[in-house]
Amino acid sequence: MPEKSKSKPRSGCPVSIALEKFGDRWSLLIIRDLMVRGYKTFKEFQESGEGISTNILADRLQKLEAGKIILREPEETDGRKINYRLTERGIDLAPVLLELLLWSAKHEQTGAPCELMAQMASNREAVLAETHRRWKDRDPNPLLPPFSSKSSSH
Repeated sequence: MPEKSKSKPRSGCPVSIALEKFGDRWSLLIIRDLMVRGYKTFKEFQESGEGISTNILADRLQKLEAGKIILREPEETDGRKINYRLTERGIDLAPVLLELLLWSAKHEQTGAPCELMAQMASNREAVLAETHRRWKDRDPNPLLPPFSSKSSSH
């Protein structure tokens, strides 16, 4: 069981407090993988293509669990295996991740298909509703296809 963080927040600023919980790139990528890729195992996170080392992954999973953003569950078919799942606090980050995705696709060269990004931008509420539905129903199908490592202009 992860231990509770004993450190005091740097300030009472909500942005600062949020960044202390999930504000590094690895944590946000784990949340992304849980939320839109349907990943749930340590191995899937490790093989996501981001290049995260096992010790960093283990540390971030522990911190996200301590922050009540994710939880660990035994695999239904084999209780010795562990699956990770977003908590309600975690799935409530869907609007944040959606806006990061759309911002980056608009202002940077990414591997995200332009047409898909435009559809998502004009249908934010539907995208968020589908994200929540998939979480609630434990639908393992990815919300988004994998993006190519080749950049596309937006």
